[in-house]
Amino acid sequence: MVEERSLKVLSNDTTFFSKVSSTLTKLLTPTKIGINGMMINLKRSSLIKYFEQYKNAEKLNDVSKKEQFQNRYEESYTLYLESIDKHIMDSIYKKVKNNIASVFEKDALANYYNVVHLKDTEYIEYKYRKQKFLLDLDYQSLLSGKKEKIVVKYEPMYIEKMDIIYKGILKNYSVKLADGLRAKKINQTDLYKKIFETLEDYIKNILPIKFKIEGTEKYGKILEDYEEYERFSIGKLDERDFLEKNMILLSLSRTLFTHSLPLVAAEQCYNKLLIDTRNLITNTKVKEKKESTYQILLKLIEDYNVKLLSTKVYWDKPNEREEYKKFWEAYSKIGSSQEKEILSLRRELYNTEDEYEKYANIRKFYKNKLVELGVMRVVKNVPKTIKGHYKKGIKVK
Repeated sequence: MVEERSLKVLSNDTTFFSKVSSTLTKLLTPTKIGINGMMINLKRSSLIKYFEQYKNAEKLNDVSKKEQFQNRYEESYTLYLESIDKHIMDSIYKKVKNNIASVFEKDALANYYNVVHLKDTEYIEYKYRKQKFLLDLDYQSLLSGKKEKIVVKYEPMYIEKMDIIYKGILKNYSVKLADGLRAKKINQTDLYKKIFETLEDYIKNILPIKFKIEGTEKYGKILEDYEEYERFSIGKLDERDFLEKNMILLSLSRTLFTHSLPLVAAEQCYNKLLIDTRNLITNTKVKEKKESTYQILLKLIEDYNVKLLSTKVYWDKPNEREEYKKFWEAYSKIGSSQEKEILSLRRELYNTEDEYEKYANIRKFYKNKLVELGVMRVVKNVPKTIKGHYKKGIKVK
């Protein structure tokens, strides 16, 4: 892919010659745009043609033709992206500079800057983000131009490339999370935020296109979660809504990005959500809101223990594996929602035991819930003071 040229915007002089130059640039810009637009159309047509030939050879299991067309497909993909990049540099940039750009073009250039600045510090992310930006820019231009026939041919290639790109981005984030030494040098909160934003971006913008092209039959496992996610895709969300939405995104990722967001990274994301949900429960004063957050926590505990940990093969601590086996054996036998709630609360008490002081408030909340459920009792405690007087209190065991 071509390297970026300088995008420095020079200030406009007010001299006669600068005004003449500016006027000529405005007159010539449409011609330049037309040439770049033609090149993009040509490169896009070649890309679609070689993509279709590559896919046909793949279906026929013709190894020699598949390799031949795959090479042509990848070469045409590079040339296609370069033509869009050139269009941004030669056309959109000049239109913005001369103040004749549309809002869409101004936003496109601003987003382009946001991608390019990653190059020196986060090259892997930059590599994927730039491809994503260029592909999406052309796709949006096709949609806005109402070029339905081209869109139909373009979308299969578009979603295949976007799948590769999103997987690459998430894999990069997963490596950062898994690398403990490196993780200390980065803001982990920002990293979790980026993971959830990337998952949502894919599920919001790419998955619907896949449903349209491939149908929903092959996605039966995730349709229920996807429909749940759609409830949070519009409107203003509060902190509880964000937690629930991220829980659904994480659940979807276990099917869509099993290898790109592997179990180790997904487990860290679940733990982050558990911590945030516990904190929200203890910090919420309104009883109704506290209870609704508690219901989110119960679902999160179940997802974490049943959907994720049940697939975990390697455990760092053997005792944790043995404790989980006990949980799983008990979970497999119970049937009622109340029994699941009791088991989940006991599991949480075990998981927070090592950091007793940190989780003192939420542990008290769990114990009170177990008292309400009738499986833990309140014991009156009558300790003796130093002076020999007695003071009554309540102790929850």
